[in-house]
Amino acid sequence: MDVTQDKRTGRARAGIERRVNLVQQVAGALRRSILSGAAPVGSRLPSEASLTGEYGVSRTVVREAVASLRADGLVEARQGSGVYVLAKEPAAIQPFTSVDPTRISSVIELLELRAAVEIEAAGLASQRRSPAQEEAVIEGCEAIERLIETGEATTDADFALHLTIADATNNLRFREFLEMLGTRLIPRRALQDGHRETTPPDYLQQIQNEHRMIAEAISTRDETAARDAMRQHLKGSQSRYRRLLRQL
Repeated sequence: MDVTQDKRTGRARAGIERRVNLVQQVAGALRRSILSGAAPVGSRLPSEASLTGEYGVSRTVVREAVASLRADGLVEARQGSGVYVLAKEPAAIQPFTSVDPTRISSVIELLELRAAVEIEAAGLASQRRSPAQEEAVIEGCEAIERLIETGEATTDADFALHLTIADATNNLRFREFLEMLGTRLIPRRALQDGHRETTPPDYLQQIQNEHRMIAEAISTRDETAARDAMRQHLKGSQSRYRRLLRQL
């Protein structure tokens, strides 16, 4: 790696560390508010826009801070209503909370675990999917395509696609497992700048090509191809993530 690449990698890691620190700061402030009673149990937290302005951070930082509180069982999101305080004391320590997206070793550990689960999910989905679930998987790929074309962030759509594949197994435990991992499922989320996609185009295109292969295998009920495509997708992510950090 040359000097320029070293500098880019250093800046990338510094940026990730700064973002993680901001998330911790906001999450810590909200926790103190809950523990002190300033935000009592049953009350609604300020809106995402309000928190963004109050702490001078991006919406992504606020979302990840709130996700941290949710993981601790302190708050819950109610669709169309907001985020509400559930308890003053954190729940028991939840699994996977120690995953650090700034550490390649941590990300690879998670990708290895995902491979053990999602390769099986892809195979089962190819055999069990309904016509409606087949369509949902294809639409999930198309949603990512549209975001790539407009330059918008793709990580939420990527996560949604993997959940859709999990649903196609018709075994709800696969979805539950992925939801337990939450935003940690997509490691490049740590590099994302709000709603703008910052992942290099060639990296995104490779990921999307693999998504298409998985979707096609599920659509044609090719169990072997579905497993192979998911394996290639997750195994390839390990080396791509290393390369992505070097490019930034």
